[in-house]
Amino acid sequence: MNTALSSLSRALLPAAAALLALAAFSAPARAANDYPTLDRVVYVEACMAQHPGPRYEMLAKCSCTLDKIASEVSFSDFETMATATNANSIGGERGSELRDSEAMQNEIKRFRTLQSKAKQSCFINVESK
Repeated sequence: MNTALSSLSRALLPAAAALLALAAFSAPARAANDYPTLDRVVYVEACMAQHPGPRYEMLAKCSCTLDKIASEVSFSDFETMATATNANSIGGERGSELRDSEAMQNEIKRFRTLQSKAKQSCFINVESK
């Protein structure tokens, strides 16, 4: 019986090691603020359009920027800040609700500060406009 148990343990050891390796491999992805792929692509494409340059270089720099942002805030916070920032340009009365909201203006300011720091750390030239 002892030999059977020992054989079973040796047979299960590779499977257990594989499960542990898989868990270790997936843990960082769960720990990071993982944003949906579609939102990552949209952000990176918009960044590349705003910062023309060599395609591969800007792809790397804009992806770096979003990775930096994702390391700082959850996707839910990112979504709130990005939506407020994009909606801030709505003209007329419809836009005044957002422009006059102190909470929304704080989210916009927070997002722009976060973006600026991320762009600087990823070597994207941030010029004042």
